[in-house]
Amino acid sequence: MGDLREPLKELTECGLPQALEVMGERWSFMILRASFNGLHHFEEFLNELGIARNILSNRLAKLVEHGILNREPCPDDKRRIEYRLTEKGFDLLPAMLALRQWGQKYGVEFEENPILVDENDRLPIGPVSILAHDGRILDHTDLWLIARENVGIRADGSHAQPSKALAPGDHAFRGADSKRAANS
Repeated sequence: MGDLREPLKELTECGLPQALEVMGERWSFMILRASFNGLHHFEEFLNELGIARNILSNRLAKLVEHGILNREPCPDDKRRIEYRLTEKGFDLLPAMLALRQWGQKYGVEFEENPILVDENDRLPIGPVSILAHDGRILDHTDLWLIARENVGIRADGSHAQPSKALAPGDHAFRGADSKRAANS
């Protein structure tokens, strides 16, 4: 991964320890999964997840504190509270799907049901991938750590310009690959 290494002892110099501080235990992800599945009320989480009341209360408070869930009164009954995913919460979906796919690949074999599909064609979603700025799929051999001041400077010294960022609905394929993907 290049000539540099991350400062592994510096827990504040990387987003991973910060993310793990918020999401680094099972129940936070199970609550997040339940939220993606449409659960909004304390009692729903309690009944569906089989979690202890005190642990659920603690985890919900932490997720609200970190801006992953909003705590709001129910529109039809102001005495009840709903927990709704924020934009920050929805941004955790790729991480959750990557962990889920990893668990399916390397965990105990089981037949997944229901299956997560693309709403457009109702086919299973593809694997969560690492994409370059231009949409190319990368693997571990394509990744390098460099000093911030060297971003965009290629190994031969030439300067790269970032492509337009991909947005939801864009195809990560280019050229003949995008035509093949669109026609399949």
